[in-house]
Amino acid sequence: MDKLLITGGTKLDGELRISGAKNSALIVLTSSLLSNEPVTICNVPHLHDITTMIELLGCMGVEMVIDEKRNIEVHANTIKQFTAPYELVKTMRASFLVLGPMLAHYGQAEVSLPGGCAIGPRPVDQHLQGLTAMGADIYMEDGYVKASVNGRLKGAHILFDVKTVGGTEHIMMSATLAEGRTVMENCAREPEIVDLADCLISMGADIEGQGTDTIVVNGVDELKGCRHRVIPDRVETGTFLIAVAATGGKVKLKDAQPDHLEAVLLKLADAGAEISCGADWIELDMKGRKPKAVSLVTSPYPAFPTDLQAQIMAMNCIAEGSATVTETVFENRFMHIHEMNRMGAKIKLEGNSTTAFVEGVELLKGAPVMANDLRASVSLVIAGLVAEGNTIVDRIYHIDRGYEQIEEKLQLLGANVKRIPT
Repeated sequence: MDKLLITGGTKLDGELRISGAKNSALIVLTSSLLSNEPVTICNVPHLHDITTMIELLGCMGVEMVIDEKRNIEVHANTIKQFTAPYELVKTMRASFLVLGPMLAHYGQAEVSLPGGCAIGPRPVDQHLQGLTAMGADIYMEDGYVKASVNGRLKGAHILFDVKTVGGTEHIMMSATLAEGRTVMENCAREPEIVDLADCLISMGADIEGQGTDTIVVNGVDELKGCRHRVIPDRVETGTFLIAVAATGGKVKLKDAQPDHLEAVLLKLADAGAEISCGADWIELDMKGRKPKAVSLVTSPYPAFPTDLQAQIMAMNCIAEGSATVTETVFENRFMHIHEMNRMGAKIKLEGNSTTAFVEGVELLKGAPVMANDLRASVSLVIAGLVAEGNTIVDRIYHIDRGYEQIEEKLQLLGANVKRIPT
């Protein structure tokens, strides 16, 4: 397994282009199963998770053409089988979402129960309840969800028990080819959901309310092909902004979307950053100053995202003052704390282990570290950037799932970081 070797102490400075959003590209790739015509998806990041999704679609007989600019043309009408195998689904939760589109379009699907990061239970019961309400016959056998429908799915009224991004996306896709109207309530509001809806509408779907709590889908007989450009990755954007702020540096991020990061930008401003934005760029300047510690509570969009919690904790470790970080979205999302404390951080868990108290220290010390999920891994990279000496981050396959060429992008900002092949 490759590692990253980081020599800390450099203020990051420069310009970067932000990649397309992984979580949006994955679900848009999935939505192509709904169309009988080619769907071209642009601005797709070159990531391991994307490769896994391409492999999954390919093993079902879907034909794809990838050009030199990473645009992917998907021909889903060549599909030959309707089974998504365990070997691929276990590595990435998003692959489970092929279930609904196959069911809606072809009337059958067999999909392994999902895997992904080890950050606590993320059940799919909301997905299955929604599909059942739409007339699907679903049962479990040998670790697989086996689903079929007699004719077409039927429109239904669906109230999610909890806000679920995957569940909202899954039911919205499935409802596009259902008979009649589907009303979805207590929906997640993430930008990736809006991006998916925009793509589906370009394919001929009738959708209203995306980005709000209530989404209404009027089913249509068929979806056509389209060309869709994936939105910028807000988590990658936030990660680089936090990394630069932690080092006291300056950065201009191009191909970004500031309105997707309002909660994050407010926290970085509280930390002492000077921030300016345009339609597709964000500039952050710390003027060489150390950041001030900022407290936060993670919550679903538009609040502070759980996927940036570990990164801001890394910044807080060397910030002036102290802060609390409360995680409300996922269990087990503090696995980076032990590793940061090994580098000299002062972090304590409080109460029922959902709140961390972080006291800023003058300096972290480089050390060998490893993490168990994508965002925790990248937070240790940020800790390494502000640490004295060398930090080796192990298990960076987690990082490669969600960040495109992270070491190269950090090098462009002046970081002393290199990949060590093993």
